[in-house]
Order: sequence, then C-alpha cells, then structure tokens
Amino acid sequence: MRQGARGKGQGVSGTESAGMYRPRAIPLAPSPALRAYANAAGFTLLEILIVLFLLAGVLAIVIPRIVVGEDVGSTGRKLISALRVLQGMAASSQKPVKLYVDLDQGTYWAMVVDGKEEKLPLDASWAAPRSLPEAIRFIDVSVGQTKRVSGRIELSFYPNGRIDPVILHITDGSNNLLGIAVESFTGAIRTSDERIEPPLNQRIPDRVKLLLQATADSPLGTKF
Repeated sequence: MRQGARGKGQGVSGTESAGMYRPRAIPLAPSPALRAYANAAGFTLLEILIVLFLLAGVLAIVIPRIVVGEDVGSTGRKLISALRVLQGMAASSQKPVKLYVDLDQGTYWAMVVDGKEEKLPLDASWAAPRSLPEAIRFIDVSVGQTKRVSGRIELSFYPNGRIDPVILHITDGSNNLLGIAVESFTGAIRTSDERIEPPLNQRIPDRVKLLLQATADSPLGTKF
C-alpha cells in the first residue's frame, strides 16, 4: 500500500514536473525581457537612420543658402517689410519718416523728421544703415519723377499713411530681377520679376495737389 501510495505520489509528482517544465520546452519563444531589448534596439537604430536622413536633407537645403547668400526674393521681402515698418512708424509717431537709399553702397537707412531736424528712429534696429547682401545690388530707384541709377535718393512716409510713389529694381549675380512698386495713396505694394515702368501721362488733379501741398507743409499731416 505504501509503495502504491508512493507510486501514486510519484505519478502525481511526475505530472506536476511535466507541467512545470512544459513552457521552457518551447525554444522559439524568447523571454519578455529579451523581446523588449530586441524591440528597443531595433527602434533605436531605425530612429537614428531617420534622424540622419532628415539631417542630410536639411544640410542640403541650408548649406547652399549659406554659401550662395540671400536671393533676390528674400531681399525683396525684407525691403517690403522695411517699407511697411516705416509707414507704421510715421503713423504711430505722427511725424514724417524718410528712407535714404545709397545705390552705390547698397545701403539704406531711416530718419525721423522732427521739426527742422532729422533724428534716428527709436527702434534700435534702425540705429545703423542696413546693407543689401553682397550678391544683391540696386539697379535703379525712382521716386515720383526722379530716377537714380547711382548716388543717393530719399523716400518719404507721411503720418496720414501716404508714401511717396516709388519703383525700385534689384538684381543678383545671375541677373535675376525683382521690381517693387509702391502706390502713393493706398500704400499698395506689388512685385514683378520683370521691369516695372511708371504709368505714362499720370496727371494729379489740382484738388489732390492742394491736399498734398497741405500735407507737405504740415509735419503732422492733419490737413490731409
């Protein structure tokens, strides 16, 4: 009886033993820790490859811009932004603002008209003249009926929002051209990759001339 019981017990023990070792008998199922490590290693490598690919793409875009310099389009956007800033400066300060352009040096700067004096704007970004990129130059600048291909020319911004009518052209070493034209009364700005010619036979009505003269005589532009 004891032997039978022992045999029965051994049989139970054998079954339990078989049940305990059965999961470890499957050779194709790695442990959870090993599986997690393998997944982590794989994703890390993939992420590195993606980052390297993106970095190579960014460098391919940035490096030529650094070497070649700013193009005509980006320079034109900066000039337009400067025009808008000075227009707002004249309106907010209620004082005329002048923009001077030196075509030979490729520089431009702003001055605020305070009575009979001209002062630097309070905006620190205008404390020194701004320069065009080395590869960009002015072709010509026309303010009203005055056109310059060299030397210096000035453009006025008035407190009532009006701007002197101006047409300017810039180009780069590859002869890419950009024209910028400012409409005096509305302040509308348009651009073109071709030359912009001033309208022919543009006549200002006498009534408008009187208003413009009143604006020019009054620093605050209150008569316009």
